[in-house]
Amino acid sequence: MKLALSTLGLPGTGLPRVADLAAQSGYHGVELRTHPEEPVHPGLDAAQRKAVTRRFEAARIEILALAAYARVADPADTTDLPELIALAADLGARHIRVFPGGNNTPADDDTAVRRLAEAAPLAHRNGIRLLLETHDSHRTGRATARVLDRVGHEGVGALWDVMHTWLGGETPAESFTYLSPHLGYTQVKDIASAEDTTPLALGTGVLPLGPCVAQLPQDSWLCWEYEKRWYPRAAPLPGLLRAGHDLLTGLAEARG
Repeated sequence: MKLALSTLGLPGTGLPRVADLAAQSGYHGVELRTHPEEPVHPGLDAAQRKAVTRRFEAARIEILALAAYARVADPADTTDLPELIALAADLGARHIRVFPGGNNTPADDDTAVRRLAEAAPLAHRNGIRLLLETHDSHRTGRATARVLDRVGHEGVGALWDVMHTWLGGETPAESFTYLSPHLGYTQVKDIASAEDTTPLALGTGVLPLGPCVAQLPQDSWLCWEYEKRWYPRAAPLPGLLRAGHDLLTGLAEARG
């Protein structure tokens, strides 16, 4: 399996430092938080986009995904998906993370299906998949697959956030059964409890990381999403990266 780290765990960190941390800690890729407060966002010009790709190419680190904030099940969301697809294509990213962001109404699925179906052909032509994360209004594998089964296009897939499916009451086997036909990659993390989701070092909390990894094919990507941006008192991520790498590598090898 290949390992990536999310820049959500490195708020305020420049891309050169991100690339160096990933390479020095044994990771193969990065998930780049895509937001105006970050170095990567759709407002970058052509020269800036080339500079981003050169930085990670020099470190031999793949840009696995752009972690964007589109809410495809929310009819009030105005995120320009073609704009994100163009950015991903320029940076060589293979995936774009999107949220459901629904309002828990019967129309949520219809809205998400329509928006994803409209954008899927363009994404596919550019070698990119829009990945609907198991999150908020569609936190379970079952709810996410319900949308993706209707879209039925190669340009769209699933991002398995193992915390949200666990909080939604699914076992790892249940989540994987729903998501496997669509799965792009998997986000791992750890927390103290359902009531305290402050990020912890991998393997020190309650999430069933081993059973989740055991479900995955050998060629899967695992991305550590350490939510330092939302929990400023959490331990700094750089000091945890190597141990996280070793734990994930061990879980992958234990699959047999």
